[in-house]
Amino acid sequence: MTARRTSGGREEGSPPADPDADHPAGPHDAPAAKGLRARLRRWTQALRRDLAALYLAARDPRVPWYAKALAAATVAYALSPIDLIPDFIPILGYLDDLLILPLGIALAIRLIPPALMAELREAAAGMAFSDLPGGRAAAALILVLWLAAVVLVLHALAEAFGLV
Repeated sequence: MTARRTSGGREEGSPPADPDADHPAGPHDAPAAKGLRARLRRWTQALRRDLAALYLAARDPRVPWYAKALAAATVAYALSPIDLIPDFIPILGYLDDLLILPLGIALAIRLIPPALMAELREAAAGMAFSDLPGGRAAAALILVLWLAAVVLVLHALAEAFGLV
């Protein structure tokens, strides 16, 4: 009885000499994918550091009030368990995490004087992401912001239709 051979030239049932011999190189093996993964890792680390720096900026008396307000809202939204668009909605669910949050961070950073932001980033580099407050306080702030937005929209609609 002769043993059947696989397309890799080995006998059927015997382990391949190279575990990856039967598997073509996938996108995770390409050098470009590794470079992309490293860039994404650096980007997320920079976002975390900037989020921590914005948390510090929201509490720093040298930061202008409008930058403090945006920094506080951005940090609260990032740490809040309440999302603008729930994550279970396909594609759109992660839109706020991938677009709205980085844009809020970028805008808040632009509103803070560069020398002060560099100082805050340096201070934030030593902070752990878990040091930031979260949970109920952040959810309460986001809920208050949502309620204020709803009240403003309803008031504008009432004025537009002459109900006020």
